[in-house]
Amino acid sequence: MMKIKNATQSNLISIAEIYGYYLGKSTMDLEIKSPEYFETLLITQESSEGLYVIEDNDEVVGWGILKKYSDRLGYAKAGETSVFIHPEKLANGYGKSMKIHLMSEAKNKGYRHLVAKIWANNIVSIQYNLKFGYTIVGTQNKIGFVNGKWVDVVIMQYVFPD
Repeated sequence: MMKIKNATQSNLISIAEIYGYYLGKSTMDLEIKSPEYFETLLITQESSEGLYVIEDNDEVVGWGILKKYSDRLGYAKAGETSVFIHPEKLANGYGKSMKIHLMSEAKNKGYRHLVAKIWANNIVSIQYNLKFGYTIVGTQNKIGFVNGKWVDVVIMQYVFPD
Protein backbone atom coordinates (compact mmCIF):
# COMPACT_ATOMS: atom_id res chain seq x y z
CA MET A 1 0.00 0.00 0.00
CA MET A 2 1.32 3.43 -0.99
CA LYS A 3 1.61 6.23 1.56
CA ILE A 4 3.33 9.58 1.82
CA LYS A 5 4.70 10.70 5.15
CA ASN A 6 7.16 13.11 6.69
CA ALA A 7 10.68 11.80 6.32
CA THR A 8 12.37 10.50 9.45
CA GLN A 9 15.94 9.56 10.27
CA SER A 10 15.14 5.95 9.35
CA ASN A 11 14.48 7.08 5.75
CA LEU A 12 17.72 8.98 5.18
CA ILE A 13 19.77 6.13 3.70
CA SER A 14 17.06 5.47 1.10
CA ILE A 15 16.74 9.18 0.32
CA ALA A 16 20.50 9.48 -0.20
CA GLU A 17 20.62 6.37 -2.40
CA ILE A 18 17.77 7.53 -4.62
CA TYR A 19 19.25 11.02 -4.93
CA GLY A 20 22.62 9.54 -5.87
CA TYR A 21 21.14 8.04 -9.02
CA TYR A 22 20.17 11.48 -10.33
CA LEU A 23 23.52 13.22 -9.79
CA GLY A 24 24.73 14.64 -13.08
CA LYS A 25 21.65 13.25 -14.86
CA SER A 26 18.90 15.67 -13.90
CA THR A 27 20.40 17.76 -11.13
CA MET A 28 23.29 20.18 -11.12
CA ASP A 29 24.41 18.59 -7.89
CA LEU A 30 27.43 16.48 -8.76
CA GLU A 31 28.60 15.37 -5.31
CA ILE A 32 27.26 12.36 -3.48
CA LYS A 33 25.18 13.38 -0.49
CA SER A 34 25.39 11.24 2.63
CA PRO A 35 22.49 10.36 4.89
CA GLU A 36 24.04 12.85 7.33
CA TYR A 37 23.60 15.62 4.75
CA PHE A 38 19.88 14.83 4.58
CA GLU A 39 19.73 14.59 8.37
CA THR A 40 20.98 18.18 8.58
CA LEU A 41 18.40 19.18 5.97
CA LEU A 42 15.68 17.47 7.99
CA ILE A 43 16.75 19.05 11.28
CA THR A 44 17.22 22.58 9.94
CA GLN A 45 14.13 22.86 7.76
CA GLU A 46 11.71 25.59 8.67
CA SER A 47 8.01 25.12 9.36
CA SER A 48 7.28 26.36 5.82
CA GLU A 49 9.35 23.51 4.36
CA GLY A 50 9.05 19.74 4.30
CA LEU A 51 10.92 16.56 3.41
CA TYR A 52 8.65 13.64 2.57
CA VAL A 53 8.96 10.02 1.51
CA ILE A 54 6.62 7.86 -0.48
CA GLU A 55 6.47 4.25 0.60
CA ASP A 56 4.94 1.19 -0.95
CA ASN A 57 4.66 -1.84 1.33
CA ASP A 58 6.96 -0.04 3.81
CA GLU A 59 9.70 0.39 1.17
CA VAL A 60 10.82 3.94 0.31
CA VAL A 61 10.27 4.29 -3.44
CA GLY A 62 10.81 8.03 -3.68
CA TRP A 63 10.97 11.32 -1.90
CA GLY A 64 10.05 14.94 -2.35
CA ILE A 65 10.98 18.26 -0.88
CA LEU A 66 9.23 21.59 -0.45
CA LYS A 67 11.63 24.40 0.32
CA LYS A 68 11.79 28.14 0.31
CA TYR A 69 12.73 29.68 -3.01
CA SER A 70 14.99 32.20 -1.31
CA ASP A 71 15.97 33.49 2.13
CA ARG A 72 15.05 37.02 1.02
CA LEU A 73 11.86 38.06 2.80
CA GLY A 74 10.25 39.39 -0.37
CA TYR A 75 10.16 35.81 -1.66
CA ALA A 76 8.47 34.43 1.48
CA LYS A 77 5.45 33.19 -0.50
CA ALA A 78 7.55 31.48 -3.20
CA GLY A 79 8.65 27.88 -2.88
CA GLU A 80 10.38 25.20 -4.87
CA THR A 81 9.54 21.52 -5.11
CA SER A 82 11.55 18.52 -6.25
CA VAL A 83 10.55 14.88 -6.63
CA PHE A 84 12.92 11.91 -6.92
CA ILE A 85 11.61 8.41 -7.58
CA HIS A 86 13.72 5.25 -7.44
CA PRO A 87 14.70 4.56 -11.08
CA GLU A 88 13.20 1.06 -10.96
CA LYS A 89 9.88 2.45 -9.71
CA LEU A 90 9.25 5.13 -12.36
CA ALA A 91 5.92 5.29 -14.25
CA ASN A 92 3.91 3.77 -11.38
CA GLY A 93 2.16 6.95 -10.23
CA TYR A 94 4.51 7.64 -7.32
CA GLY A 95 5.77 10.90 -8.80
CA LYS A 96 2.23 12.11 -9.45
CA SER A 97 1.17 11.29 -5.90
CA MET A 98 4.19 13.06 -4.45
CA LYS A 99 3.69 16.15 -6.62
CA ILE A 100 0.05 16.40 -5.55
CA HIS A 101 1.16 16.08 -1.93
CA LEU A 102 3.86 18.76 -2.28
CA MET A 103 1.49 21.20 -3.96
CA SER A 104 -1.13 20.63 -1.26
CA GLU A 105 1.47 21.13 1.48
CA ALA A 106 2.69 24.30 -0.24
CA LYS A 107 -0.81 25.72 -0.33
CA ASN A 108 -1.42 24.77 3.31
CA LYS A 109 1.85 26.44 4.32
CA GLY A 110 0.87 29.71 2.64
CA TYR A 111 2.86 29.58 -0.57
CA ARG A 112 1.42 31.42 -3.54
CA HIS A 113 4.05 30.60 -6.16
CA LEU A 114 6.09 27.46 -6.90
CA VAL A 115 9.17 27.20 -9.08
CA ALA A 116 10.63 24.20 -10.87
CA LYS A 117 14.02 24.21 -12.58
CA ILE A 118 14.40 21.36 -15.07
CA TRP A 119 17.09 20.40 -17.53
CA ALA A 120 15.83 21.43 -20.96
CA ASN A 121 16.46 17.97 -22.40
CA ASN A 122 14.34 16.35 -19.67
CA ILE A 123 11.12 16.43 -21.69
CA VAL A 124 9.41 13.88 -19.41
CA SER A 125 9.81 16.15 -16.35
CA ILE A 126 8.74 19.22 -18.29
CA GLN A 127 5.60 17.45 -19.50
CA TYR A 128 5.00 16.12 -15.99
CA ASN A 129 5.00 19.64 -14.53
CA LEU A 130 2.81 21.00 -17.34
CA LYS A 131 0.17 18.42 -16.36
CA PHE A 132 0.04 20.00 -12.90
CA GLY A 133 -0.59 23.48 -14.29
CA TYR A 134 2.99 24.74 -14.30
CA THR A 135 3.91 27.05 -17.17
CA ILE A 136 7.26 27.61 -18.81
CA VAL A 137 8.55 31.11 -18.11
CA GLY A 138 11.98 30.88 -19.66
CA THR A 139 15.16 29.01 -20.40
CA GLN A 140 18.57 29.67 -18.94
CA ASN A 141 20.97 28.76 -21.71
CA LYS A 142 24.23 27.03 -20.81
CA ILE A 143 23.80 27.74 -17.11
CA GLY A 144 25.26 24.42 -16.03
CA PHE A 145 28.35 22.48 -16.99
CA VAL A 146 27.99 18.77 -16.30
CA ASN A 147 30.05 15.84 -17.55
CA GLY A 148 31.89 18.07 -20.01
CA LYS A 149 28.71 19.50 -21.57
CA TRP A 150 26.72 22.70 -21.19
CA VAL A 151 23.22 22.26 -19.80
CA ASP A 152 20.22 24.51 -20.43
CA VAL A 153 17.56 24.78 -17.70
CA VAL A 154 13.87 25.46 -18.22
CA ILE A 155 12.25 27.57 -15.52
CA MET A 156 8.63 26.71 -14.77
CA GLN A 157 6.18 28.23 -12.34
CA TYR A 158 2.87 27.47 -10.76
CA VAL A 159 0.78 30.29 -9.29
CA PHE A 160 -2.00 29.26 -6.94
CA PRO A 161 -5.37 30.70 -7.95
CA ASP A 162 -6.81 33.47 -5.78
